[in-house]
Amino acid sequence: MSIEQRTTLRFDDLRKHDNRNDCWIAVNSKVYDVTGFLDEHPGGSSVILKYAGKDSTAAYDEVHAPGILEESLKPETFKGLLDHSEVVVLPETQKTDIQQIEKRRGQSVSTNTFQKPELVSLISSYDFEAVARETLSKKAWAFYSSAATDLITHNANSSFFKRIMLRPRVMRDVAECNTRRSILGCSSSAPFFISPAAMARLAHPNGECAMAKGAASEGLIQCISNNASYPLASIVKSGKQSQPFFFQLYVNSDRSKTTQLLEKLRDLGIKAIFVTVDAHVPGKREADERIAAENVSSAISGETSGNDKRGGGMGRLMGQFIDRKLDWEDIPWIKKVSGLPVVIKGIQCAADAKKALEYDVQGVMLSNHGGRALDTVQPSMLTLLELHRICPDIFGKVEVYVDGGVTRGTDIVKALCLGARAVGIGRPFLYSLSYGQEGVEHLSQILKDELETSMRLLGITDVDQAHPGLLNTQDVDPLVPSTEEHPWIDWRPRAKM
Repeated sequence: MSIEQRTTLRFDDLRKHDNRNDCWIAVNSKVYDVTGFLDEHPGGSSVILKYAGKDSTAAYDEVHAPGILEESLKPETFKGLLDHSEVVVLPETQKTDIQQIEKRRGQSVSTNTFQKPELVSLISSYDFEAVARETLSKKAWAFYSSAATDLITHNANSSFFKRIMLRPRVMRDVAECNTRRSILGCSSSAPFFISPAAMARLAHPNGECAMAKGAASEGLIQCISNNASYPLASIVKSGKQSQPFFFQLYVNSDRSKTTQLLEKLRDLGIKAIFVTVDAHVPGKREADERIAAENVSSAISGETSGNDKRGGGMGRLMGQFIDRKLDWEDIPWIKKVSGLPVVIKGIQCAADAKKALEYDVQGVMLSNHGGRALDTVQPSMLTLLELHRICPDIFGKVEVYVDGGVTRGTDIVKALCLGARAVGIGRPFLYSLSYGQEGVEHLSQILKDELETSMRLLGITDVDQAHPGLLNTQDVDPLVPSTEEHPWIDWRPRAKM
């Protein structure tokens, strides 16, 4: 029976089914009997029972991608269409949900709603961050912006870019400027890509799909998060035909699930796999832990956030599927099953960069998870300098990428001068989703413009002309390790690693 032929239900009909033994909910005008699904819901039954006998559209749309409900429920659970011609008095909890969503989208007429500035008035990545701080839900903001414990690494990622000075060459013809670069054989309009960032739908209803469209429009590459809020196929289909995508992989403790995912990546035409190796366990992100989780679920990994006695950290609770036994010997297996180029994401010292070469990977990404894993580890730019001091030959063998703290065009050009093939940018693109696809495009244009301006003022006209002589790194040089071991402490632990 088609939807048009189904029964039209009144709100009074819906309200009769308001308990665990008889639970109906309405989502986007459709009424479902979810009684048999309560105990199967990844986020637990309590979040559904909160809306038993009610219209749960506002709460559902805030955290779920379209199509998830239909994929999860049997066809016979659909009971009919909700008659919206009636005047409805919403419960206070639903009013709060809707007000928060209206605030995020800038749609509410309430006098205490933050009025989003026009997109054209935003001129830096910091402007997007300021808007996101006001428009995201408290939990979404905490999840996106938080970092591990005392935020030492998080802040250092950004500050170390500022400590490296530029040394321009003048009186050069800079009329033309080329920012194009090949990344793992894929053409990109600029030497940066969208780093994987989880649960983008918390920022905008179209989430990662809006990112894909924005990346397509701007000729950039998107690296899709393992914890994306949309199904992988939906994200890929949102882009243009033959648009390149990378994928960030967390290896599941249930290896069969990772095998299935790797095969899907290959079949969907994903161009490379970034294996995340710096977060076998999630870091302690206190801002995220302090705010109760919203029972958000990932469409790819299937993991769901919630609360426990340690807090409500979405990153921690959604990362429980990650295999803590992952080691170097798993890399050949990942390469064999997927048949795709592999990049090791999360290299934080020269010793591991050299180790990666032994496993014939195509790239290494110098990353500390945006300061979200282990705090007080060195910033990625310091690791980049360490590679030059200890294993400089690596730059001729694999592509090297950097992420963490990139907010300006000058940050990008400094990384290029130190041999990075490209940089990854994560949080700023999440924040840009406050404006959807147009926000992604606008931020991309801002970063490209800043990069071109920096290159011209530096005296270069092509990204391939960037070189270390254009930098003064003396402020941070004393911090760059010269050996893989401690330079003067001889003590060694009894246990072997």
